[in-house]
Amino acid sequence: MLKLIVGALNANGWMTILLIIILLGWLIYTLIQNYRVKQAAKYLTNADFQSGMRKAQVIDLRESKTFKDGHILGARNVPYSTIRNFYQQIRPDLPVYLYDQGKTVSKRAALFLSKKGYQQIFILKTGYQNWDGKEKKSN
Repeated sequence: MLKLIVGALNANGWMTILLIIILLGWLIYTLIQNYRVKQAAKYLTNADFQSGMRKAQVIDLRESKTFKDGHILGARNVPYSTIRNFYQQIRPDLPVYLYDQGKTVSKRAALFLSKKGYQQIFILKTGYQNWDGKEKKSN
């Protein structure tokens, strides 16, 4: 029976099966990552982010040049590329509000900070690209 099935599949059939396996693997990985992020951090809307940011550390994870082009007023720049070296500058006893252009980098940073013992981690749900609050631009 197996020989019949194997013989019946041509190269396109094998490629289709391989593609389905890869897609299923990617889907499972994405679901697991999203679950882990939801355990580590909470997503906040623009309004919730704005209302709580006065009592929190607002961290912009974008690179310095992008930060200087415009950022949330009161945010501190800790680029994700340097977070492994400088995360100690972020106080673990205060809420940490993370944002980047979207939210992909914030998810990674939240997982990293969670592993380091940070418990009050929040991510701007829509990222800086949809921020509607006060901004500052540096020259």
